Amino acid sequence: MSNAAIDKTDLTTRPIPEVIRQVAVPSSVGFFFNTMFNVADTWWAGRIDTHAQAALALSLPVYFIITALAGGIGTGSTALMGSALGARDRDKAALVAVQMLGFGLLSSLALAAFGLIFSPAIFSWLGANGEYLDICLSYMNPIFACNVVTMSVFLFNAVLQSQGDTKSMRNTLILMASLNVILDPWFIYGGFGLPAMGLAGVAWATIVLQGIGAVYLLIKTRRTGLLRTDKGRNFIPHMKIYGEIAHQGFPAALNSMTVALGFFVIFRYVSEFGPEASAAYGIATRIDQVVLMPCIGLSIAALTITAQNYGAGKIDRIRENFRKNLLYGAYLLVPLSVPILLFAGPLMRIFTQDPAVIAVGAGYLHIDAFTLYGYVAIFVPTSILQGMKRPMFAIWLGLARQVVLPFVLFTLLTQVLGYPITALWVAIFVIVWISAAVALWFARKTIHKMEAEQAEKHAD
Repeated sequence: MSNAAIDKTDLTTRPIPEVIRQVAVPSSVGFFFNTMFNVADTWWAGRIDTHAQAALALSLPVYFIITALAGGIGTGSTALMGSALGARDRDKAALVAVQMLGFGLLSSLALAAFGLIFSPAIFSWLGANGEYLDICLSYMNPIFACNVVTMSVFLFNAVLQSQGDTKSMRNTLILMASLNVILDPWFIYGGFGLPAMGLAGVAWATIVLQGIGAVYLLIKTRRTGLLRTDKGRNFIPHMKIYGEIAHQGFPAALNSMTVALGFFVIFRYVSEFGPEASAAYGIATRIDQVVLMPCIGLSIAALTITAQNYGAGKIDRIRENFRKNLLYGAYLLVPLSVPILLFAGPLMRIFTQDPAVIAVGAGYLHIDAFTLYGYVAIFVPTSILQGMKRPMFAIWLGLARQVVLPFVLFTLLTQVLGYPITALWVAIFVIVWISAAVALWFARKTIHKMEAEQAEKHAD
């Protein structure tokens, strides 16, 4: 590996703004194209009918189970590999990388079994039945059966991300989003040797494209030198390494799972207002994803930069990383909230012409415009804590934010007091900002404690 490449993967010496740009900008661009991928799915599902669009929206929290587990294992492994790289221990980083792949494969097999067995019960609980349930399963069953390709994309990216390389994933997502514009209509309506598959075609297009992305990321990952398989012997499970991956990865996965649980809770209450409400919320969350792409890039930067500097013992750089990411988030998210507020209706009409769906979705976006920066103030602190190998806080915050508080407030507002669906959007606003205040307080307290411990150690 060249000296230039080594310098570029070292995030412990160069100015914090520079390394944030290195990690966050490609991540944000990649997330934009990932969102465009999802937007294309939503748009084409809407061309089938409103029920297909509602089924895709209802599948979002179920699909999130897969991405939560894959992303959690990747995030936890990124923290471990980044810490090892920061401590200049490439052998440890390489061992974690290979063990992560074996751990991820086993997790993927378990996830496929879980999904194929329990999906019907999950969708039934969410309010799908009859033909509506069949449409949901036609999308999710192939996704669960082939989730190994989703897992592979996340795990290969974790190796690259631990070294500050987010460009490879950006390139992958650009390629996938571009090809999805072609594959979605082809697989939905058939032609050139393929039968018409309806909403199931959206699932198979996703699987094919993720497979292509996984192959590209594998090639890039092998070039890092961290996939040292030793003729396959390094794939033999090391229970200590598996334990470390589980200790870091499962809390991260569970944190992401709380987002999925949050979607379950929200959709459970939203679906009581009809399929149009479910479709509206599904579309509005896609619009959310576009606006929140800088937030995702900044949270990835917060994690990656913190992990390496934690391994190097540079707590002052972690504090600066924390502060800069929050500041950049304000610069980006506050202006982006304005068009959400002003053009909520026209944005909804891009995806549907159903007036009931447009009205519900616009109502959500009008309140959501004032909520968006709160997500920055949640994601950045929890990523900082993950990078410092303190993943448990995110779980407890996630359970409170995504499950406990929504369940209590939604039940009170809509079932006890009988308020309309707008009450759900107001409750989300309140929950997000309370959670943001708690996350900021705890992260600052943790960094201050580590600085005091480091100062005491140096004094001794």
